[in-house]
Amino acid sequence: MPPKTKSRFDLISNLKALVLFILLCTTNMFTNASEKFSWQIATPESKGLDSKILRNLHKEFEELKHGYINSFIVIKRNAIVFEEYYDIDYAELTKDKKDEQIRILEKNYGVHANPMYNYFNPEWHPYYKDTDLHTIQSVTKSVTSALLGIAIDKGYISDIDSKIVDFFPDYASNFKDKKKQSITIRNLLIMSSGMKWDESTHAYTDPRNDAANMENSEFWLEYILSASMDSAPGDEFNYNSGITILLSQILEQATGTSVESFAKKYLFSQLGIDKFFWKKIPDGLTDTESGLYISARDFAKIGLLFANKGQWMGKEIISEDWINEIMAPTILTNYPNTYYGFQWWLYSDVDNKEIWMQAGIGYGGQHILIIPKYDLLLIFNGWNVFDIERPTSEYLAERVIDAVIEH
Repeated sequence: MPPKTKSRFDLISNLKALVLFILLCTTNMFTNASEKFSWQIATPESKGLDSKILRNLHKEFEELKHGYINSFIVIKRNAIVFEEYYDIDYAELTKDKKDEQIRILEKNYGVHANPMYNYFNPEWHPYYKDTDLHTIQSVTKSVTSALLGIAIDKGYISDIDSKIVDFFPDYASNFKDKKKQSITIRNLLIMSSGMKWDESTHAYTDPRNDAANMENSEFWLEYILSASMDSAPGDEFNYNSGITILLSQILEQATGTSVESFAKKYLFSQLGIDKFFWKKIPDGLTDTESGLYISARDFAKIGLLFANKGQWMGKEIISEDWINEIMAPTILTNYPNTYYGFQWWLYSDVDNKEIWMQAGIGYGGQHILIIPKYDLLLIFNGWNVFDIERPTSEYLAERVIDAVIEH
C-alpha cells in the first residue's frame, strides 16, 4: 500500500506550528537577550557635566601628573558618560623593584615569602597575568560586606551581634582573653575588634606592617587570632585587614561553601560578571581582604549595585536595609571628617561642602566613589605603590564635581 499523502490542510497546519515554534523560540531568545545587562552610554553634557573639565583631568592622567592611573570611568544617572584607559608598562616599571622586593620578602619570611603579595611583581599586580582583570585590593572588603548581607538575607547568619568565637572551633586556645571572647561580627565589620594590629605606620611592602606579615605567613588565621587585645571591642577604630579574613571563615562556616562559590552564585552571576580571579590564602580560605581581580567595567557594576541600594535590573540582590547599614557612618576613624561603615569609608565634607561620599578604597588607587547629591558614581583603578605623590579619594571626587554644571 502506498504511503498516505498529506493534505494541503495538514501541510499548512504543520507549517503554522513550525512558524509558531520559531516565533516562540525567537521571542524567548530576545527576552533573554533583553534581560542581559547593557551599559547606557551618554554624553557628559546630556547628564549635566562639562566634558571639557573631564577631558582636562583625563589629559593629566595621560601625562602621569597623578601617578599611575589605569582606568577612569564616570557614571551619572546610571549611564557611562566618560571612560578612559591608560596603557602603562608595569613589567618595565617594576623590573628593578620586583627583584629588590623578592630579596626583602625572602630575607624576612624565607620559604613562606608569597609572590602573590609582592606588590612589584607584574604577574600579580596590578593586573592578573596579562589579562584585563585588575586587582581591587581592599575594595574586596566592600564586596565581602555585600556577601555577608546576602548571607543574612538568605538566613545563613541570624545576627551580626553574634560572638565570632563560635565560628572558630579549632582556635579555642586563641580566645582565652574575655575581651576577645566578646568580639562580634559587627565589631569586625566596623574595624573595632580591639585586637592589637598596625598596618598604617609602615608601607605594605615593609615587613613591619602586620598585613605584610600576615600575607607572608604560613597560617593566616593563627597569625590574626594570636594578636593580643589592645582595647575593648567596639571602643575604637583600628584598620585591620586581618579581621576581614575572619569574615571569610565566618561566611564559609555559615554557608557551607567557599566565599568565592557563594559570590559566584549570589552576586557575580546576577550582575553578569563571569570573568574574575580570587586569591586563596594558605589556610584554604578565599582572600577577602584584598584578593579579588575584576575588569574595570565589572568593578563599575559593583559600584552601581551599591549606588542603587542593592537593586539590579528591577531585582533585589542585596536588601536595601543592609545597604543602608553598610553606608551608615557608624564609627569615626583616625582621619578628619571620615567615618567607617560596614567595610566602607564615608566622607562628610567633600569639596569643602557638606557633601557625603561613600567610598570603597583599595591600596594603589582602587576607588568606587558614590556621591548621592549629584547621582555620581566614579571608578578608578591605578597602581600608585611607588614613591610618588598620589591623589586621594576626596581629590579625585572634587575634580569630577567641578564638572557638574548644575551645582
